[in-house]
Amino acid sequence: MNKLLNSVSAFAVASVTFIAAFSALTAPLSAQAQEVKGDAAVGKTKVAMCIGCHGIAGYQASFPEIHKVPKISGQNAKYIVSALNAYKKGERNHASMRGIAEALSDQDMADISAYYSTHGVVAGATLADKPSKTPSAAVDALLKKGGCVACHGENFAKPIDPSYPKIAGQHADYLYVALKAYKTEKNPMIGRSNGVMAGMAKLYSNNELKEISKYIGSLDGDLKTVEQASFR
Repeated sequence: MNKLLNSVSAFAVASVTFIAAFSALTAPLSAQAQEVKGDAAVGKTKVAMCIGCHGIAGYQASFPEIHKVPKISGQNAKYIVSALNAYKKGERNHASMRGIAEALSDQDMADISAYYSTHGVVAGATLADKPSKTPSAAVDALLKKGGCVACHGENFAKPIDPSYPKIAGQHADYLYVALKAYKTEKNPMIGRSNGVMAGMAKLYSNNELKEISKYIGSLDGDLKTVEQASFR
């Protein structure tokens, strides 16, 4: 009888030890699985590296060619996080953006993204469900060829998933450079690695990508550049 009790006791102790060890191992995984919550107010204090380019209306970058830096105020927070992580991991090749992204923690990215997703947003303002301009027959055919609305929404400002970008009203020259980047392969300095977008971009010639970019850039959208003249 004593042997049986001792065996049961030993089994119980071993079980508790195993559960405790398993919990200790899985706790970090569970924490990582939880989405990091961003704080816009805190994010406002972390954008010093951002406003020098994204806080000046009409500011142009010169790499890999001259184009306006993208509007990010009003962009989806999850997309901004996704983009920053892509720069950090090297899935988007851009030296200055990678350097900035590598200096950011997951919490930093979440806070900055929360800030820009609400930055300059006018309460109660809504966009129509359809584009503000009708494309030409040629551009309409190009858009349908790639099924662009399937991800970015009928008006290109309401993507089906918040990890996808709003693109209506984005600078046309930036859109063009970004789309071409998805076609670029085996170049350590430029290019973007994304299976879906690479497949889409390769359906078009560069001239066709330019026409698509001009049209989408001409639409009304939530995106804007909010002037930020000084560091806070």
